[in-house]
Amino acid sequence: MPSVICPLPELLINQIAAGEVVERPASGVKELAENSIDAGATQVNIDLLQGGVKRIRVADDGTGIDRSDLPNAVARHATSKIRTLEDLERVASMGFRGEALASLAAISRMTLTSRTAAAPHAHRLVVTGGAMGPIEPAALAAGTVIEAEDLFFNTPARRKFLKTEATEFGHAEDAASRIAIAHPEVAFGLSHNGRVVWSYPRQSLLERVGAIAGEDFVDASVLVDADQPLIALSGFAALPRYSRASRDQQYVFVNGRFVRDKLLQHALREAYADVLHGHRQPAFAVFLRIDPSLVDVNVHPAKAEVRFRDARAVHQFVYHAVRKALAATSAEVPRPEAEPEAYVSTSRTNPNTFVQRPMPLYPAQPLSTAPPLQGVQQPSSFYDVMRGDTQRPEMDAARIAAPAAMPDGSDAFPPLGFALGLLHGIYILAQTQRGLVLVDMHAAHERILYERFKRELDTGEAASQPLLAPIAFAISARERALLDENRTLLAALGFDLGALGENEVAIRAVPAMLDRREPVDLLREMLESLGEHGASHALEQRRDEVLSTMACHAAVRANRQLSIAEMNALLRQMESTERSGQCNHGRPTWHEFTIQDLDRLFMRGR
Repeated sequence: MPSVICPLPELLINQIAAGEVVERPASGVKELAENSIDAGATQVNIDLLQGGVKRIRVADDGTGIDRSDLPNAVARHATSKIRTLEDLERVASMGFRGEALASLAAISRMTLTSRTAAAPHAHRLVVTGGAMGPIEPAALAAGTVIEAEDLFFNTPARRKFLKTEATEFGHAEDAASRIAIAHPEVAFGLSHNGRVVWSYPRQSLLERVGAIAGEDFVDASVLVDADQPLIALSGFAALPRYSRASRDQQYVFVNGRFVRDKLLQHALREAYADVLHGHRQPAFAVFLRIDPSLVDVNVHPAKAEVRFRDARAVHQFVYHAVRKALAATSAEVPRPEAEPEAYVSTSRTNPNTFVQRPMPLYPAQPLSTAPPLQGVQQPSSFYDVMRGDTQRPEMDAARIAAPAAMPDGSDAFPPLGFALGLLHGIYILAQTQRGLVLVDMHAAHERILYERFKRELDTGEAASQPLLAPIAFAISARERALLDENRTLLAALGFDLGALGENEVAIRAVPAMLDRREPVDLLREMLESLGEHGASHALEQRRDEVLSTMACHAAVRANRQLSIAEMNALLRQMESTERSGQCNHGRPTWHEFTIQDLDRLFMRGR
C-alpha cells in the first residue's frame, strides 16, 4: 500500500511559513529592518515601489554577511541569534527564528548583496521563488542591501488578498515608523515610488517621538518613568485633553519590539479610566524593559505578541506607573527642555544582557499658594468654605486680581491665578500670569471630592454622619440583592443601612461630606452602578464608580453663587489635587487663554 503520509517539499514548507511571517509588504519591511537593527546598523534606508508589492529594498551599514554565510542566510531555521534553548529563553534580539529571509525568498525574486568589514569586496546571491543562484562578486561599500521584487508572484491566490497600493504603503509606513521610534539612535529613511517620504537622522528619543507622533503629542505629554529590579517603564503618555477618536497613536514596545499585547493595552487603558471621556482613546509611546528571561517572545510568528511569566505583576507595574505619571498635581505640565538619557532597548555588545537605562523626571514644578488677604481668615479648603467654617465677606475683585506680594516676596501667580468672577453661574473666570482661565466649577469640585473620597477610603478615614431621623424607602428585589452583596463596601463609604422589612430599607447615617444632600436618590444610583458592572467587575473599579457617583452628587451645582473667597479656595485646591485637569467622566475642568490668544482675537499688533 502506498504511503499516505509524505514529507512536504522544502519550497512548499517555506511558502507555508511565508503565509505566517510575510502577510503583506509591511511584514517584509518589518523583518528586513529588524535584521538591520540586529546587525548593528546606524543607517537604514527603505525604498518601496507600488506599496512594496513591486519592490522592497532595505539597505543598511551594519556588520554585513560573509560570503560563506550567504546560503545559510536564506535557509530556513538558520540564524546567528541563538544556539541553544537557554538562548531562546533569554532572547533579546529582534529576530531569532531564521524564518524571515527564507519566507521572503520563497515568494519573491530576492537579491541579497552584502559585505563585511574584512572582505575585499561584496558578494551577491539571487534567489527566485526559493531557488538559489550562484554567488557572484558585487560592488558595495559596506553593510547589506536586500531587494525583494514581485511579492507573491508564484502564489497568485495570496496576491489577490492584497489591498490597493495606497493601503499597502500605509501599512508599510506604519511598520517602518514603529521601528524608527524604538531606535532613535539609528538614522532611518523611507522612499516610495522614487519620492522621499521621510528621513530621520540619529537623534534623541524626544526628537524622534516628536518627529513621528508630532510636536502636539510631545507638548501634551507627561514623562513616564518607573524603575524596579528587572523591569522598567519609560516614555510619554499624552494628557487626556489630547485624546483621540482612534488608536492611531498608541505605541507599546517590549525590549525594543513593537507589540500588540492585550494585557499591556488593558493596563494602559485602565490607567486612563477616570480621566478619559466616553469612547475617546488615549495616546502614548511607552517602552517596557524587562529581563528577557521573564518574557516569552516566541508566541506569534510575526512576534507581535508576548507572554509574561508573571502577567499580573507586569499589569500592575504598568498600570501604576502610567497612572502616577498622569496624576499631575500642577495645573501646568512643563514640556521637557532637554532630552532625558537616551533609551536603548538592549546591549549591542551582548544582546542577552538586560541593561537598565534610567530616564529622569521632568524638572520639578513647585506649586504656589494664594497670598494671605488682609483681615480675612483663609480657608483650608473649598469644602471648608462651602460648609461655612470660615468668614465669607464680600471681596473686591480688583484687589484679588492684583494681590500683595507672595509669601516669598516674589510677584509669582499660582498656576490657576486669582478669581475675577462667576460667569452664568457655571464658570469661574480667573486671571493668571499668562492670561486668563475658565474653570467649570462643578466639574472641578467633582474631581476634588472624588480624589478626597478615594484617599479617605484608602486610609480608613471616611467619616459617617448620623441622621437625626432615619430615612425609610422602598426597594426592589434586585436593589435588595445588590445592597446585600455590597453592604461591606457601602459601610466603608460611610452608609449605615438597616432593613425594615423585605422590601424596605432605612438610612441611618450617610458619608459626612454628603450631609446636606438627598441620600435616597444617591443610594439608588449607586446600586444601579454596582448592578451595571456586576460582581465580576474588579473591586477597585466598582468602588471608584460608586465614589464617582457620590462626588457628582456632592459637588457644587450650577447657579450656586460663590464669593471670591470660595472661588479662590476652589482654584487652590485644584492645584493640589491629582488629575484635576479632568472631571470624573474625563471632561476638561479648565481651559486657558493666553495673552497671545486674546491679542489674536482682537488683531492687536497687526
